[in-house]
Amino acid sequence: QVQLVESGGGLVEAGNSLRLSCAASGRTFSSYVMAWFRQAPGKEREFVAATSRYGGSTLSSDSVKGRFGISRDNAKNTVYLQMNVLKPEDTAVYYCAAGAFLSRDLTSYNYWGQGTQVTVSS
Repeated sequence: QVQLVESGGGLVEAGNSLRLSCAASGRTFSSYVMAWFRQAPGKEREFVAATSRYGGSTLSSDSVKGRFGISRDNAKNTVYLQMNVLKPEDTAVYYCAAGAFLSRDLTSYNYWGQGTQVTVSS
């Protein structure tokens, strides 16, 4: 089992950057695929990006490709989401998730953090 705690959210103007962090408890962090999802008010939770156990493979959604990057540091039990050129439509609660398979499907992820709010003003 793993517990996940996100941080780094906040209010930022469009065009700027933020880096989200997700710290995981436990000694088996490298055994999990890690992902970021987001949920805007009134919308379903959607996939943002995912990374394989050692970071060799990544996936990202078309809406963030070229602007967001996912990375992980297994020595620190932490996964990051670097968000550049932020847009108002990126406003959402961002969730960190852990699972067994590299996937865009949220049902593939068994463990979730509480989320961190990102608000992008125009």
